[in-house]
Amino acid sequence: MSVVLAPARSIDSTRARALTTLGAGVAIAEGVELATGLRADLKWPNDLFVARRKLGGILAEAVGDAVVLGYGINVGPAAYPVELTDRATSLESELGRPVDRARVFAETLAALAARHADLLAGRFDAILDSWRARSPGCQGRRVSWTTPSGQHTGVTAGIDELGALLVRIDGRIERIVAGELVWF
Repeated sequence: MSVVLAPARSIDSTRARALTTLGAGVAIAEGVELATGLRADLKWPNDLFVARRKLGGILAEAVGDAVVLGYGINVGPAAYPVELTDRATSLESELGRPVDRARVFAETLAALAARHADLLAGRFDAILDSWRARSPGCQGRRVSWTTPSGQHTGVTAGIDELGALLVRIDGRIERIVAGELVWF
């Protein structure tokens, strides 16, 4: 699914744009829960998880002043490649029953509209607080990542006011704004 979100013209449009992916994650998790009763957790910056297995993902791309937000949710059981069977899941696999796809679609769109309205109105704490409540891994999880200067390892220490992941490494806090992390 892809949607076009109106330009961020809030009190702080830079902050609104920075929090778009986190806000979308909150919204999609809320929509899934409303449609199915299944609670999904979030993994920074853009993944939905259930029982440490990936349920869906989100991508956001700026196009002019707007943002094109794409998201996917694994609804039905799939024949995952062998290397993914222990890391991926679906709504129907978790629930053990069929899921009304139209309801999942409608609830996620409604939740996206509500959370986008939060961003446009400058209600950033509502997004950040909800994201933190759904992200058990943003505090105290070991992660590693690669930068041009080499491989790094640290322990997650939350997210900041712009949605960057904070990681404690060698007694200091490193701010991660993008990239591929490996979670332990």
